[in-house]
Amino acid sequence: MIRIMIAEDQRLLLGALASLLDLEEDMEVVGKARNGEEAIALVKEHNPDICIMDIEMPIMSGLDVAEQIMDHPCKVIILTTFARAGYFERARKANVNGYLLKDSPSEDLASSIRTIMDGRRIYAPELVDIAYGEENPLTDREKQVIELIADGKNTKEIADELYITTGTVRNYISVILDKLDVSNRIEAISRFKEKGWFK
Repeated sequence: MIRIMIAEDQRLLLGALASLLDLEEDMEVVGKARNGEEAIALVKEHNPDICIMDIEMPIMSGLDVAEQIMDHPCKVIILTTFARAGYFERARKANVNGYLLKDSPSEDLASSIRTIMDGRRIYAPELVDIAYGEENPLTDREKQVIELIADGKNTKEIADELYITTGTVRNYISVILDKLDVSNRIEAISRFKEKGWFK
């Protein structure tokens, strides 16, 4: 019997997924979490074989959970609506075994679980195209700057935090806008988020 834990913040979907998988003769849903924190607690409590997780959940995202339970023997499947390069890159680094999209046919989920239990990995085809088509163009320092901008920090606060001059911060911002092909900070944050590049 394949023991499964599901983490999904939309109750209706959580219930539907659990019912669907419980219908499979070789599967049993042993835990249901509505946020990342509950997911980690349930993994420790039930030791499931497979964890199916959404990405965008309260408290901790599915990717945060995947990174925290990397040493646990349970296999992780990300099930999300977001086909974003940054999310996929992070998921691969967290060693997830599957990354599937919610608009896949429901029968694909059960067969994907069995394939993953056999030791293979499954990634939605759309993701592979995205992942190899576009890398994050920013350097580590530029990523630090855009993350501080997203936190609401102004040029002086960023300069103080990174121990650089305000002129240098302005140069970084100019390069960031150029690389992301946007005209202001708001658009830059929006583009960076849309690609799933925020950690």
